[in-house]
Amino acid sequence: MALKKSSKHFTQTAAFKQIMKRPCSSFGKNENGYPQDVPKGHFVVYVGENRSRYIIPISWLTNPEFQNLLQTAEEEFGFNHDMGLTIPCDEDDFCSLISMFR
Repeated sequence: MALKKSSKHFTQTAAFKQIMKRPCSSFGKNENGYPQDVPKGHFVVYVGENRSRYIIPISWLTNPEFQNLLQTAEEEFGFNHDMGLTIPCDEDDFCSLISMFR
């Protein structure tokens, strides 16, 4: 089910852009404060009960299934917090879903 382009979609996009501007916690950081292990054009999400860390290509943001995950994350946690972008999803389900994107 695809998200319709609406004012809510634009609000989510704006919120996500704010998250992307904030440095996130990681192992090492470059001179701009961003994690060294995250290549340009990617971002980090945390998934599952153990908050496993995944590096995701930004291009996945256009995928309707991934947009649904982001909407669920917003409903569960909101986008205004310091936890990093957390996807409230079972890790096995997340891995199955992202395997379809590759």
